[in-house]
Amino acid sequence: MKALVLGGGGREHALVRALSLDPGVTGIHSAPGNPGISELAENHVINVTDGLAVTELAARIRAELVVIGPEAPLVAGVADALRDRGIPVFGPDRAAAKLEGSKAFAKEVMEAAGVPTAKARVCRSAGQVSDALDEFGAPYVVKDDGLAAGKGVVVTDDRALAERHARECGRVVIEEFLDGPEVSLFVLSDGVHALPLLPAQDFKRAYDGDRGPNTGGMGAYAPLPWAPQGLVDEVMESVVRPTLAEMNRRGTRYQGLLYVGLALTSGGPRVVEFNARFGDPETQVVLDRLATPIGAVLQATDTAGLGGIGSLQWKPGAAVTVVVAAENYPGDPVKGDLIGGLDAANALEGAYVLHAGTAWEGTDGVKASGGRVLNVVGTGADLRQARERAYEAASRIELRGSFHRTDIAERAAAEL
Repeated sequence: MKALVLGGGGREHALVRALSLDPGVTGIHSAPGNPGISELAENHVINVTDGLAVTELAARIRAELVVIGPEAPLVAGVADALRDRGIPVFGPDRAAAKLEGSKAFAKEVMEAAGVPTAKARVCRSAGQVSDALDEFGAPYVVKDDGLAAGKGVVVTDDRALAERHARECGRVVIEEFLDGPEVSLFVLSDGVHALPLLPAQDFKRAYDGDRGPNTGGMGAYAPLPWAPQGLVDEVMESVVRPTLAEMNRRGTRYQGLLYVGLALTSGGPRVVEFNARFGDPETQVVLDRLATPIGAVLQATDTAGLGGIGSLQWKPGAAVTVVVAAENYPGDPVKGDLIGGLDAANALEGAYVLHAGTAWEGTDGVKASGGRVLNVVGTGADLRQARERAYEAASRIELRGSFHRTDIAERAAAEL
C-alpha cells in the first residue's frame, strides 16, 4: 500500500520509520513532514487541518492509508472528510475525537461508562475554580477543556499559579490529584474490536527528578518490568471496552487509536486522560519494539478488520528515548540554531535520531524549529543497555543551549 502520514514531529517520524520497515508498504508520503522524515518519505506542504486539501493530496498520490498523527486534524474532522471520499484512514472521526478535544466530555463519557478516574469539576467562573481548588486541595490539577498542544495541564502546589492558569484557559476541568506512577497504554480500535499495544512510561517534567514545569514529554521507555501482572487485561476490561461501548451507545463509533493515560494508585488503575492519537514521545519506544508489520494493522482499524489480527508480536529487549530540547523550553524556546552531530549519533550501534522540531537551513543544514527538537532512541537487550546507547548518542548531538534529562528510565534500569 501507499501511505500518507500527516504531521511533522517526532511521533510522525516514528510512524514513518515503522511504515518504512513494513514490506507491505510500497511508498510513503508525509505532510508536512520534516528533514528527518524526508529521508524516508516524500514531503508535501499543505494545511493538515484542511479536510479538502488532505483528501485532494491523498487522492492525487493514490494513498491507500492516511495516518493522522496530531490531534488538531482529528478534532477538525479530517478523518470524516477522508472517509467520505472512501479513503482508508487511521484516526477517529470528529465526534469521537472529542474524547481528547474536550476534557469535560471525556469525564462525562467515563462517568457514564463507569470508568475509574479522578473526581473532577468543570469550572467556568473564578468562583467555581476557587470552590473546586478548595474541595480537592493541593497538588492542584487544572486542565484546559480544549486542545492546548500539550500545554493545557498544570499540576502545582502553588494556588496562585493554578488560579492564573484557569483564568488564561477559560473553561477548565479541575481534578483531584492521583498519586502513583503513570503509565501510557495505546489501544487500537475498529469500533468493535480493540487491540492493546505495549505499555510505556514517559517523563512530563522538564528537569531531572521530576522537577520543573510540565512539558509535552522529555523521554520514555518500554517495556515496563515493574508493571503489575495483568495490568493490560485489567485496563482493557475496566476502561477500554466500557468506553468504546459507551461511545457506540451514543452513536459514535471509535476507530483509530485510543490513548489511555493511567495513574497506578493504591486503589488500582485510574484514568488521568484520554487522547485520540499516539502519544509523544511514548510512540517512539512502543513502535520500536513492534515486530508485527504496522501498515495492515493501522488500516484494519478503518475496515473493521482488527478481529482477524489476533495479537501483536513484540521484539525482545527494550527501547529508551531521550528528548533533546531547545534552550528555554517549555517557555519560549530558542529557534533557528544549527544542529550538528546527527550523523555521529545515527552511526552508534543500537541508536538512531528522530526529528521532532527541525527545519531545513539552506540546502543541507538542519536547524531547531521547535521546543522539543530531537528524540534520541537507544535500543538494547535490556533497559540498561538501551539507555546507555540513548545517552551516548545524545551526547553526540550539537545544539547551542539545548538540554535533556539524564534520568530517563534510570530507576527502572537500576532495579533489573
